[in-house]
Amino acid sequence: MITHIQGKLTEKNPTHVVIDCNGVGYMLNISLHTYSQIPDGEHLKLFTHLQVKEDSHTLYGFSSLAEREIFRMLISVSGIGASIARTMLSSLTPKQVREGIGTGDVALIQSIKGIGAKTAQRVIIELKDKILKIYDIDEVSVSQGNTNKDEALSALEVLGFVKKQAERVVDKIMIAQPDANVETIIKQALKNL
Repeated sequence: MITHIQGKLTEKNPTHVVIDCNGVGYMLNISLHTYSQIPDGEHLKLFTHLQVKEDSHTLYGFSSLAEREIFRMLISVSGIGASIARTMLSSLTPKQVREGIGTGDVALIQSIKGIGAKTAQRVIIELKDKILKIYDIDEVSVSQGNTNKDEALSALEVLGFVKKQAERVVDKIMIAQPDANVETIIKQALKNL
């Protein structure tokens, strides 16, 4: 029904924004990913998803159509509500969610707060074919990258680093250098940990 909202940004928080459109303030729930994409200017346009329930109408805002599409796919899965989908998009970028599902990376999906092993498997089973079809992800090349990442992470754990902390650093390295080999990832991570 409401596909986007454009207007003056009057309030900005990590979980929601308020956009004034001709005197009417719309509150949109957002992910941390969208929050990081919002410029500091006054004028803002966000793509929206309106969730209608018996007791509430809730607007969700997204900085890109791709993020909204991933959100809609996630909430189509039984057991994934809007708040868990938003948490997923706050913990991972839309691209990481896409690639995690496309490669069947249960551990990555399960690493998100509120998602257990069964739910992570259900998300992958229900969405993998859609994701591979829409985004044309090459399963082999992406899993190759994940293998390097996994090897680097296990090496860092052996060296005594906390998994969550190491994972954040390694993810940043993987974004900057997607084709980095295991040795490079470990060396870069050691400089940043």
